[in-house]
Amino acid sequence: MRGDGGDVYWRRRMSVLVAVLVVVAVVAWACSSGGSGPGRTSSAQSSSSPTPSADPLLAGLRTLALGTASPSPTPTATATPSPTAGQRKPGQPCVEEDLVLSLQSGKEQIYAGDARPTFLVTLVNTGPVMCTADVGPRAMEIRITSGADRIWSNADCVSGAGTEVEQLQRGVPYVRSLEWDRRRSNADCKATPAAALPGTYVATVRMGKLRSSKGIFHLR
Repeated sequence: MRGDGGDVYWRRRMSVLVAVLVVVAVVAWACSSGGSGPGRTSSAQSSSSPTPSADPLLAGLRTLALGTASPSPTPTATATPSPTAGQRKPGQPCVEEDLVLSLQSGKEQIYAGDARPTFLVTLVNTGPVMCTADVGPRAMEIRITSGADRIWSNADCVSGAGTEVEQLQRGVPYVRSLEWDRRRSNADCKATPAAALPGTYVATVRMGKLRSSKGIFHLR
């Protein structure tokens, strides 16, 4: 919408242009009709199929109207941003893509005699808010293997539900230490576990589809 000043300006411009066009039209009419006097036959009179000439006044007004017409506003749609896909709420279960699982055992270690291998498990929430995770032995399994032989797992012989839900603040590691007694384990907890033989072993931590790096150590 134009203000009142703009309307007055355009009305004045229209009046001046209309007056000029009227004068031009009158002069043009006088010139075209001045050559036809008594006893002379104009070309218009001698033409059997006269072609009407364009009215300069109407043509000027039409041009003026087209030039001063205000273009219709083009509607512009403003998109409302949608909430971020997969937005987290505090206290909800952690998703695997937000978790970083690792196992620290230092450099390759040699454990001789009765020395027991020790490990440090860390779980970090990299998501935007606090979330909860089950770090119990049934959900977070620490496994020791030697080649294709499954030697030991903390998920064997678990009593009760075996769950332990922890709140993981963003960027604050959950840490668990582990000491292995150098004995084998299996699902049958009735038999006395046998001692592991000297050799090279690999420790890993599993949590759903997450896998930690391998911790390699040796028993002597």
